[in-house]
Amino acid sequence: MSSLSNIIEQYLNKLFQQSGEKIVEIQRNELAEKFDCAPSQINYVLATRFTIEKGYVVESRRGGGGFVRIVKVPLNAGELDLVSEVVNLVGDRISERGAGAILSRLLEEEMVSPREAAIVKACLARNVLRIGLPARDQLRANILKSVLMVIFKNYK
Repeated sequence: MSSLSNIIEQYLNKLFQQSGEKIVEIQRNELAEKFDCAPSQINYVLATRFTIEKGYVVESRRGGGGFVRIVKVPLNAGELDLVSEVVNLVGDRISERGAGAILSRLLEEEMVSPREAAIVKACLARNVLRIGLPARDQLRANILKSVLMVIFKNYK
């Protein structure tokens, strides 16, 4: 059986599909009641499954009329300055998991093929970059940024 976090994530993704929009608004407490869990469980799902690396921005307002808004950020060359946005996202260092999330998003948006994503992922793997931290995450960030610049340059 799927974990509660997986079920909540699937539900939220289904809301995106049903709405056909890039924005979903929910009431945290109502969602917690629906899944018979604490609101902190909803916060956990939002913080781990709907991250900027995966292409989402989560906005929330607390209080009586509070809400959570999940925005799926488009990766269209015409809508964002992709190079600077993603390079800023990568920063000076990135974990293997963070790099994988960015590659998954590029794959989902069909900006890279499954083969290309697998090749880049293999190059960024911990067992390939055999140096200690934090140098490994810094090297991974530099490699990923270089790869992303080539991808975006050729994508337009």
